[in-house]
Amino acid sequence: MSRVIHFEIPADNPERASKFYSDVFGWKFQKWAGPMDYWLITTGDSGEPGINGGLLRRQQPGASTVNTVGVASVDKFLPVITKNGGKVVAPKMAIPGVGYAAYCQDPEGNVFGVFQDDPGAK
Repeated sequence: MSRVIHFEIPADNPERASKFYSDVFGWKFQKWAGPMDYWLITTGDSGEPGINGGLLRRQQPGASTVNTVGVASVDKFLPVITKNGGKVVAPKMAIPGVGYAAYCQDPEGNVFGVFQDDPGAK
């Protein structure tokens, strides 16, 4: 069974958003050294239930929080998603040194991600 492993919060002002979540929930933010404007969010100790996430600059009006589901293979899941009424809204992409991701939409219009762990991704 595949589970939600990550969330992403879009923000018009990432500094303001990170301050809000840090002040309210005590979350920790660290700027990612990767190729995009992205902050990793630690929501608690690794031994506690819950997931960590990310914060990114909002890229389109109306974009909302996205949950990402861990899968064994993005390539195998994309056809299953479309066969069941979903759509691929951002095709498979490499996150160098981390893995592969794609973004999809369910039949209700909700956007979600699928992610395949692969440290060899280029």
